[in-house]
Amino acid sequence: MRRQRNLAASIGGWSARHRWAALLIWIGFVVTATLVGNAVGTASMKGYESNNGDSRRAAQILDGADFPDVAGETVLIQAQSPADFRSAAEDVRKAILATGQVENVRTPYDSESPAPISEDRRTALVLFDMKGEGKTAGERVQPVLDAVAKVAEDHPGLRIEQAGSASSNRLIGEAIDEDFVRAELISIPLTLGILLAAFGALLAAVVPVALAMTAFFAAGGLLAFTSQLLHVDSATTNLMLLIGLAVGVDYSLFYIRREREERAKGRSRERALKIAAATSGRAVLISGITVIVAMAGMFLTGNGVFMGFAEGTILVVLTAVIGSLTALPAVLSLLGDRIEGRAIHGTVRLATGGRVTWRRRLGGRAGGGRFWNTVLSAVLRRPVVSIVLAGGLLVALAVPAFDLKTGEPGINDLQGDYPIAETFKRVDAAFPGGNEPAQVVVKAADVTAPELTRAFDDFKTEALATGEANEPFNVSVNPDRTVAVVSIGIKGAGTADEVSEHAVRTLRDSVVPATIGAVSGVEAYVYGHVAGAMDFNDQLDRTVPLVFVFVLLLAFVLLLASFRSLVIAVKAILLNLLSVAAAYGLLVLVFQKGWGEELLGFESTGFITNWLPLFLFVILFGLSMDYHVFILSRIREAYDRGMRTDDAIATGIRSTAGVVTSAALIMVAVFAVFSTLSLLTFMQLGIGLAAAILIDATIVRAVLLPASMKLLGDWNWYLPRWLNWLPQLSHGDDEDSDVLPRERVLTAVS
Repeated sequence: MRRQRNLAASIGGWSARHRWAALLIWIGFVVTATLVGNAVGTASMKGYESNNGDSRRAAQILDGADFPDVAGETVLIQAQSPADFRSAAEDVRKAILATGQVENVRTPYDSESPAPISEDRRTALVLFDMKGEGKTAGERVQPVLDAVAKVAEDHPGLRIEQAGSASSNRLIGEAIDEDFVRAELISIPLTLGILLAAFGALLAAVVPVALAMTAFFAAGGLLAFTSQLLHVDSATTNLMLLIGLAVGVDYSLFYIRREREERAKGRSRERALKIAAATSGRAVLISGITVIVAMAGMFLTGNGVFMGFAEGTILVVLTAVIGSLTALPAVLSLLGDRIEGRAIHGTVRLATGGRVTWRRRLGGRAGGGRFWNTVLSAVLRRPVVSIVLAGGLLVALAVPAFDLKTGEPGINDLQGDYPIAETFKRVDAAFPGGNEPAQVVVKAADVTAPELTRAFDDFKTEALATGEANEPFNVSVNPDRTVAVVSIGIKGAGTADEVSEHAVRTLRDSVVPATIGAVSGVEAYVYGHVAGAMDFNDQLDRTVPLVFVFVLLLAFVLLLASFRSLVIAVKAILLNLLSVAAAYGLLVLVFQKGWGEELLGFESTGFITNWLPLFLFVILFGLSMDYHVFILSRIREAYDRGMRTDDAIATGIRSTAGVVTSAALIMVAVFAVFSTLSLLTFMQLGIGLAAAILIDATIVRAVLLPASMKLLGDWNWYLPRWLNWLPQLSHGDDEDSDVLPRERVLTAVS
């Protein structure tokens, strides 16, 4: 069958021949996209777009209700035994009013709308609002915090502490933001350091990072345009940096290593670049398409956050692929051998004037290094034993995944020394559900009409009578009196636990329909933290199977078309699923069962954050395909040039071992940085990604892949006759005269 034109080779060849034009086009694209994108601005998600089901409808009503933007605050007053808090509550009132920053102060001793006091008379609350816009209240809350702290000093027998949206934003939000900034600042130098250690050449270390960062900036600019149609969450750009750095560096590594390898064989600069474009360039193209397919699966969730993540990651992967196929060969053509410096008396002198005092050959050793050569030799000599041992280890790691429990992150998700977090927990203990009450969003022509006022009273009575709801109870009305928010505390931890979820179901199924919902012309939806988590989980339950089928099916089709092998495609899917399952099991052991608490310094919540399993699946499936496609391309290339399958396996694995190890180390290091953040969710994300990449690049790619291919032999390339219509794509440089392609060998023999 006639081979199809190698698109990556054509693009790379043009860029190498017209290097200045290619570079100017890339730089112009990056600068234009970044500047224009910044001018346009990225459109952030509206509040309701992250919700699903009834919660989304409730949030949409609130979005158009024009409620005042108010930051509510709480002062906890607590004693070891029942006490009269009147004096302390009055002191708190006077102190915070004296700051001039608060209004609507309520204490338990007010005649109208008193603040709550616990049933055991050990805890009381003082409630108030910050003046001005709620979103900027954190900037003005410090004098109030100082005033409350002074009152606490005057009442040493009582615990007096403040918590709320403004104070948490001041004391927690800023710390978390600093965490992210620190993680991002560490990631880039860390990547450079690993590349420098791997290459021993400054330019060779800088080029991959430069490509990744320019791709990230360009993708960020493009996101400003696409987000006008599909709004994105604020965390999307953080994720884009993470993924952009990973794939951008990987693609550059693949390309540079192959170009240097060909130069080490004595080929000319032009010839080496041409071969790199035809081989590694094509692997980058296939890998990029596969990653994009995996990320696109998140569109099927129907959740705004996931869809925004898909949008951002697809853009950054796409720009990284384009940059790798165009700008990278132009840079390599321009730099030539200067990318790895010149060895003079054991020291590498760089064109930039920098020095690295050890030497690395970017072409790598022919055998792939002593360690990997030893491992591969053992694996190919005993493939059955290797599969049993490595496969057994991964299956053992995957078994705990069957016990995976998901949950909605709450205040316990915050790790580290944050006294305000303990205050929230004490409020929750004294007033279950008080921090995260259930809310009934009511829309009507006039929510202050007598029949609705009576319905609100009936709702309170019925809800409290169930034993699943409690004080505080509050009704807020918007300025034009068309929307009301009825808030009531619910039993449970307020984090989508069984008790809290049952309370929400009781409100939705029984209490609301019999009271507020019975009034003609009224829309009423139960909303709040727990209700939102329930609706989110229900949405995922419906859509996760679609995402898995979509990603697996399209990845299978891409691999089948790329390698013209049914066995290769099926095996790639199975090995990726096994590595993902092992990562799930490891997460369960470390974070759900708490095996890593002392080592990593966290307190287990007993569950995995509800959005992580799906997110990890699409990210890991996409990124692990980088290595798989790269390795398989080298194996197929060797096989197509006439090598026996066993020899092609050994050649492909050995020739890619060094670059795969370097790429994996970078990903593991970057992802591990996120395990140092203050939120347990991001610790789970960082450890999950780092562990999965490590497993994938070692146990799967270095043991299971070669062992299974060794056992299957020529069956690796099995393709049913009815699929012979698939195009035959080149996995190498067909014009290389050193070895004849398999088709030409067979033709000559016949």
